Amino acid sequence: MAQSNKPAGALIIEQVGMNKSLADVSPLQAAGASATGAAVAVAGEPEMCARVGRYRWLICALLFFATTINYVDRQVLGLLKATLQTDLGWNEIDYSNVAFAFTTAYAIGLVLVGRLMDWLGTRKGFSLAIIFWSLAAMGHAFVQSVMGFSAARFALGLGEAGNFPAAIKTVAEWFPKKERALATGIFNSGSNIGAIVTPLVVPWLTLTYGWRVAFIVTGALGFIWLVFWLLLYRRPEEHTRLTRTELAYIRSDPAEATTKIAWARLIPHKQTWAFALGKFITDPVWWFYLFWLPDFLEKTYKLNLKNIGLPLIVIFIMADFGSIAGGWLSSAFIKRGWTINAGRKTAMLVCALSVVPIVFASKAANLWVAVALIGLATAAHQGWSANLFTLTSDMFPRRAVGSVVGIGGMAGAIGGMLIAKVAGYLLERTGSYVPLFTFAASAYLVALLVIQLLVPRLEPANVGDVVPMAEGM
Repeated sequence: MAQSNKPAGALIIEQVGMNKSLADVSPLQAAGASATGAAVAVAGEPEMCARVGRYRWLICALLFFATTINYVDRQVLGLLKATLQTDLGWNEIDYSNVAFAFTTAYAIGLVLVGRLMDWLGTRKGFSLAIIFWSLAAMGHAFVQSVMGFSAARFALGLGEAGNFPAAIKTVAEWFPKKERALATGIFNSGSNIGAIVTPLVVPWLTLTYGWRVAFIVTGALGFIWLVFWLLLYRRPEEHTRLTRTELAYIRSDPAEATTKIAWARLIPHKQTWAFALGKFITDPVWWFYLFWLPDFLEKTYKLNLKNIGLPLIVIFIMADFGSIAGGWLSSAFIKRGWTINAGRKTAMLVCALSVVPIVFASKAANLWVAVALIGLATAAHQGWSANLFTLTSDMFPRRAVGSVVGIGGMAGAIGGMLIAKVAGYLLERTGSYVPLFTFAASAYLVALLVIQLLVPRLEPANVGDVVPMAEGM
């Protein structure tokens, strides 16, 4: 099937349905249009979009909301850190042990779940994952000890490990390569929306009804999403609401084999290691933000549950724009004729450089200066992440993407395990955030150097398919 030559900007507008009333679609589709609205600025030639179809952007909206719920459930603990330390008598090491349990399970789960998604398919696999993690999130309300919380967090980590392998695999199935970075950026921005929703909802629930109710209410959100997923999702080839034109556009990249790929054939490839090491080096920074950023703001600027919401919301709104902008940036480069290699890596370099100023955040005299520096860094992380995830579908066939994302995600979670222990012991003994912010400032440039050394041209991994000619820089 021939490669489509339509400009990427002409296709992005489809997701918001500018030429179609939202009255005749589901509430989730209408909300999805809002969630992806930031991409409209790059749109052009909407008449071309209408001929292709736009159902794939509804699928992207489903992934966006799943990721939002995923991050609400995982961030509740960080926001309630001070409350739980007061009520349950935890110290920094106790808290780090609970965080360590989550990242340990997440590391284990990503390897298992990535393969599970390739085996079961995303419809069944995603459903099982969100049921499991929603029950685990609600289970936090029924425990009291460090051991009990560690068990609940371990179960949550196993379930939540399913989100990104399933979402990346879905993007690879539903989008041609030219749109995958943007689609990944859009659904990945749900992590920031989750981080915005949490400080809006959880403090009120906690102050009004107690922290146990906060865990129950946020955990129940996954079951609402599950209803829409089962109603609206099928594979593109099986979907009755997908037009032939849109299916042809989705499948406009060269055909790929469909047989399963054993892990033994993925591990030796330098492409696998480039993605995995990129995750190992930079994912700990994001774990640090999720688990310790509220604590940093509370201790440094004397905030509490009543007034910490606004700074966190500003930080993660910035991160949300960064997620979409990072995906858009590489897509814009590619649309202008750059190679995929040059487009992806240039966008990642921009993101890596944008993180560097966070080194000054730990010593910022003013709250809002610190918020601006951290917000810029979180935006850059999300833009980086959108492109890093997309490298898997650039270098591997669709049938291997879930497993590769699982392997890389495991590496990132191992990095998260290490940062949990280091942060806990470091803060218990020194109380200083300076070393942690210094690490965050340098991690992305180091990771990009490692990726460049391993895959200087983003050569496709030869896993038995016909391998296209590698692209030059």
